[in-house]
Amino acid sequence: MGGNTLNTAQASWILFGLFFAQLGMRVPVAVALGISCLPILFIEDRLWPMVLVQETFNAYNSFILLAVPFFLLTANLMNVGGITDRMVVFSRALVGHFPGALAQVNVVLSIFFAGISGSSTADAASQSKIFIDAQTKEGYDVSFSVAITAVSAVLAVIIPPSILMIVWGGVLTVSIGALFLAGIIPGVLIGLVQMATVHAYAKARGYPTYARATWGMLGRAFIVALPALLTPFIIIGGKIFGWFTATESACIAVLYAGFLSIIVYREMNLKGLWTAFSETGRLSAIALFCVGTASAFGWLLAYYKIPEALLAGVSAWNMGPIAAGFFIAGVFLVVGCFLDAIPAIIIVGTILQPVAAAAGLHPVHFAMIGIVSLAFGLVTPPYGLCLMICCAIARVRMIDVLWDTCLMLLPMLAVLALLILWPGLALLLPSLVEPDFLK
Repeated sequence: MGGNTLNTAQASWILFGLFFAQLGMRVPVAVALGISCLPILFIEDRLWPMVLVQETFNAYNSFILLAVPFFLLTANLMNVGGITDRMVVFSRALVGHFPGALAQVNVVLSIFFAGISGSSTADAASQSKIFIDAQTKEGYDVSFSVAITAVSAVLAVIIPPSILMIVWGGVLTVSIGALFLAGIIPGVLIGLVQMATVHAYAKARGYPTYARATWGMLGRAFIVALPALLTPFIIIGGKIFGWFTATESACIAVLYAGFLSIIVYREMNLKGLWTAFSETGRLSAIALFCVGTASAFGWLLAYYKIPEALLAGVSAWNMGPIAAGFFIAGVFLVVGCFLDAIPAIIIVGTILQPVAAAAGLHPVHFAMIGIVSLAFGLVTPPYGLCLMICCAIARVRMIDVLWDTCLMLLPMLAVLALLILWPGLALLLPSLVEPDFLK
């Protein structure tokens, strides 16, 4: 950029070189992003270090991002208020007679929980405490138990309401209502292939199956769990039909979860409330700190026109929608191994947006390819945050569960390929329910 102390190449080497060097030293991603910005802010005559603070604050100063802590609080209130326990009972009555019964319950509960929390890390933490030890006691291999718990947790960022969808919509100006609708079919499909994977494992390894629940047992479990199961419909329906914004829907979800925990199920006490708020504060701080430093990092990329330089060769390829879709998925799959999904959206999503537009990909389709691809990064090393959480709770090494994890990802990759080849997988529901979302 003319008149700057550093040119595009020099700024790129400093930013990315420092960032990856810090990742190699196990510096947290959010901190590494912020520290990588500082040398340039000191070197460049036109900039100064307060730009880091300014751009970080600008990222936080967003009404949409207020939804993040509220959705996390909803999930935590449901955990401590006994709501999750009711959904476990209903899930067991629903699929407990399938091969690999407890693992099937694990996946189905992740599908239900995904429609409430929007956070895969919250799902991984809560599911690990419920299922990993219980599955190993019933004869499941530890590596399988950890792998299926981690892999099923990624559904929370694909099935709405998803924190990644809220961040994507806010950063790249895409309808959040459209993203909520677009995530339903891919998310359910991934859940179904995970259940099929459990079925195959159970048949091959002889994992136990429960007796089939009677219709009466299923009906009673459904009635008890029904108030909790209505939560996703309140959140998603309210946003889709324009009753309230994404942030307001998150607030409604908190009030509803509190009502269920205190009035309906009557299991919430002051200690549980404190636990829910403290855990929400911790997880929200981690997520939003990533948003702030990633935004500052992305601002410097734009200032030195680094995205244009990176894509100069790619634009000459003249890719069609399918080739561009696989290229975008490949980039996000690789980036997701090293970078948290939120900063990846802010940095890489912004860089790839022109590629998607030039190839004719609909913004909602592009978003779903990116979000589903980034979901894989939650269970792939070296980052693999959900896998790390599950391994830490199970007290096993990540390398010991990688084989089963990789096997479980293969059918999920097939769903990702189908999503790229058939845009209707993402665009069908938005076009049927609210076509204006796609304009």
